[in-house]
Amino acid sequence: MRAAEAAGARAAAEAAGPARAAREPGPAPRPAAEVPAAGEGLAALTALFGETGVPAPLASRAAARLGPGAAAVLRGDPWRLLAVPGVLPRQADHFARRLLGQDARPDDPRRGRALVAHLLTEAAREGHTVTPAADVVTALERLQVPDPRAAVEAALDEADVLALTEEPAFDAGEDPDEDAALPEPEEILGLARWALAEEAAAEGFQRLTLTAVPLLEDDDVRELRSGLPEDRSLALTAALRTGVSVVRGAPGDIERTALAIASAAAGRGVRAAVAVPTDRAAADLAADGGAGDGPRVTSLHRLLEPRDDPSAAPGAVVFGRGEQRPFELDLVLVTDADGLDVELCAVLAEACADGTHLVLCAHTGAPPPAGPGSPLKDLEASETVPVVALDAAPPDGPLGALTAAVRGGELTPVEAPGREVVIVPAADAGEAVHRTVQLLTDSIPRALGIPPEGVQIVASSPGGEAGATALNAALKARLNPGPGKFAGMDPGDRVVVAAPLPHAAVGETGVVLGGGAHGLDVEFAGGMATLAPADASRLRHGWAVTVGLGRGTPRPAVIAVMSPEGLSRPAVAAAFGLARRHLSIVQAAGPALARAVRDTAAPERRTRLARLVMQ
Repeated sequence: MRAAEAAGARAAAEAAGPARAAREPGPAPRPAAEVPAAGEGLAALTALFGETGVPAPLASRAAARLGPGAAAVLRGDPWRLLAVPGVLPRQADHFARRLLGQDARPDDPRRGRALVAHLLTEAAREGHTVTPAADVVTALERLQVPDPRAAVEAALDEADVLALTEEPAFDAGEDPDEDAALPEPEEILGLARWALAEEAAAEGFQRLTLTAVPLLEDDDVRELRSGLPEDRSLALTAALRTGVSVVRGAPGDIERTALAIASAAAGRGVRAAVAVPTDRAAADLAADGGAGDGPRVTSLHRLLEPRDDPSAAPGAVVFGRGEQRPFELDLVLVTDADGLDVELCAVLAEACADGTHLVLCAHTGAPPPAGPGSPLKDLEASETVPVVALDAAPPDGPLGALTAAVRGGELTPVEAPGREVVIVPAADAGEAVHRTVQLLTDSIPRALGIPPEGVQIVASSPGGEAGATALNAALKARLNPGPGKFAGMDPGDRVVVAAPLPHAAVGETGVVLGGGAHGLDVEFAGGMATLAPADASRLRHGWAVTVGLGRGTPRPAVIAVMSPEGLSRPAVAAAFGLARRHLSIVQAAGPALARAVRDTAAPERRTRLARLVMQ
């Protein structure tokens, strides 16, 4: 009943306006007259944190997550502080005690409700869209919640959390025992935004499959297939005849195939577009393919037409394309589709009109998305759409050979007479950081003629002594020292979008031009954008990025910094596969790197999409 009510509310909201991707959770916006101005709200929040001993730097993050009325929200419910990334339950409890005194009790319904949401949010950060209710209850007991079941009920009453059921799986090859008791369905919990996104994505895939008709006559398809290898012929046929299809292949090959399919279809009058992860990647693919008058090549973000909406909840990105205003396209091919979390996948499916053909293209062995869910893997597991694997072509040079070997589970040396691949050993994290700075500022520009702006550093982990954060700190000190006057950044800093913005997609890199009370001015590949002060918190320094932020945007040169943290075969293959001309591997992981490539796949995720698509 709760899921049905929430789905109904969601449908009503969609009918009233354009598609929204609430990419960061936040409270529902209050009427405009009640919401303080951003500056006033931040000042009130800073004062509140000063009263309660909360570190001042947390104010900007809390304002970005909870909105300009954050101070009032927290005074009414101090445990809402748990919605801010990085805040732990014990810290929220301390804040509540400072604010409420003796009225801050372990059995406060607000505490239990917030802890349930916190646990599910932490699970979502690991990629899960749902969690067994029993696991949540056990975790609440460890957090000394006196009545865990009451806490779950309090969370369900708020409608931000949904109770769902998971039917037991049966082995089709096993003879049922008539006398055996049937297993009970498992109760699972999920945050409403992810549960509803999975339902919307499933409905979208089903709708596109059922409403599809062939885009071209059989004679035209046969003519286009003539002379193509069998795998390309199958991919082209699936794209033109079925509503949803999946194509997998090697880095570079899959993008070229997507562009070739779109170009062939466009040449016969089909309205086609290729959507890639970032504006930078779109410009590179269009240049490589000589798109000219052919199909549109753009970032998925631009294709969805993001726009500013003052009424949106904090952190929400509002798209102009959706169910009420779908794409005016017959064929949409999306590259790096494994990088789509379930929410963005739902927005994409809803933006496709009835009869539009959607082709999801991805690299073989790609890592899962940074956000919750695993839509492409779930869609393949449902066996409801055609899946075409492109034949592996002979590796294209040392870079291709190394990446192919890693995808196959082997870390093998390759011959690189042109310095296409260089291994840089590092005894410890400090040496790894030193070597990385040296490669970016001196070795690669001097030896290969690739300027620093053509080099992307990709770290296996965001944290740690050789993670992306530590690398960026060292690179800023070397390349652009400054006080961090504008939200911790200075003109000349390279930045990356770490959470969606109306102006740019996650993973888009840019350079800070300046800033002030009006916001932060950043030059992205798609042009200059001015970010509101609260939105600046969605940027990170971007000389070094994680695999999740770097994926889908190849660069002339890549420095892959491999530390023991965050290693897996898909992550290593994705990092290596971003290099177009040169790859330097700063090896600070020792034997852990080879073990990860050989033995460590991406962790499994708990999701519902595969079952939903099959219903």
